[in-house]
Amino acid sequence: MADRHLTMAQVAEILGTTERFPRRLVAERRIVFVKVGRHVRIPESALNAFIDANTVRPISDRRGSLRRAA
Repeated sequence: MADRHLTMAQVAEILGTTERFPRRLVAERRIVFVKVGRHVRIPESALNAFIDANTVRPISDRRGSLRRAA
């Protein structure tokens, strides 16, 4: 199945930000995008990859419990 191509408004809604943030990601070449004429679209897979790459996982100690911030 083909990947959905999302508008800036759709990306902003998914990320919970304004449209300015995904536009800045595109301008800074921090996310994969597609230009269709003057329209810019972000493939859904690229958005998912961006989210995965920027997800911070919790640090755990040897006992498996979360480390407390000092």
